[in-house]
Amino acid sequence: MWKIKGFVALLCSILLVAPAVQAETLPEVEVWRSPSCGCCGAWIAHMREEGFTVKDHVTQEMHDVKVGLGVPAAYASCHTATVGGYLLEGHVPADDVKRLLAETPDAGRGLLVPGMPVGSPGMEMPGRSDPYDVLLLKEDGRVSVFEHHPSQH
Repeated sequence: MWKIKGFVALLCSILLVAPAVQAETLPEVEVWRSPSCGCCGAWIAHMREEGFTVKDHVTQEMHDVKVGLGVPAAYASCHTATVGGYLLEGHVPADDVKRLLAETPDAGRGLLVPGMPVGSPGMEMPGRSDPYDVLLLKEDGRVSVFEHHPSQH
């Protein structure tokens, strides 16, 4: 009987500590967004639900932020973020961010989701989900598909 109680106590302590350990291992996401954009707040909520700590900057100077962080104008979206030394532009899913941080791809500056695709985190719409690509921005400014997200009909 003692072995079972000890095992249950150990299991409970692991389950209680595991979320805290995960939160400590994920770097903070720093986000810049316009005060008029509601979907940015929904993306921030998505990132927090996935275990990231988020520092939120509300600013009217989004153009300056994007230029300062080197977001290519052709791939711009509504909000811009950084995490672990990488750039994030737009509605990048948390799972793709976690994969980027785990893989640390060579010659990659960050992930981009141009525009505001319906069905991406923060852009959910009942009954509709459009396909979209998460792009890897390379050091030389070129992009490649990092992850394809098909429509979810």
